[in-house]
Amino acid sequence: MTLFSKTLDRFSDIFKVIGGVAITAMMALTVFDVVGRFFKYPIFGSIEIIGFLAAIAVAAALPYTHKVDGHVGVEILVRLLPKKIQISLKIITQTLTLFLFTLITWQMFLYAKELDKTGEVSMNLGFPIHYLVYLIACGLVVFSLTIIETIIENIMKLKEGK
Repeated sequence: MTLFSKTLDRFSDIFKVIGGVAITAMMALTVFDVVGRFFKYPIFGSIEIIGFLAAIAVAAALPYTHKVDGHVGVEILVRLLPKKIQISLKIITQTLTLFLFTLITWQMFLYAKELDKTGEVSMNLGFPIHYLVYLIACGLVVFSLTIIETIIENIMKLKEGK
């Protein structure tokens, strides 16, 4: 395992934990808000916070999910093809995915910078949104690097003839 892979695994694990904490916080906040509403004391801004946590959970889960090949895919026809063609198709789709998410990541950083410059805050809590967007963009950077790693692995498989 290369230094690049080890470092990427560490970042992926960190984001996996962040995603898990975000989901756990969403569940806890929802429970406390429902109980609070029963006693006429709802949590102010809970819907806003849950939305933030959901965005964090999705962005944080992407690198790990890609690494373990946990994304939903339809492979009914692809499985019938020879192994080399399957790997070639994976390389093509991963390259297109890399292009898309690199573009999205770049735009997220630009968007976060613009939000920071304008001082945009959330409606109820007044939380500066650019922090959230920067965190999501960092998760997308790790995701993009994970895609690069899998492209390299698949190219190596193709060269080995597996």
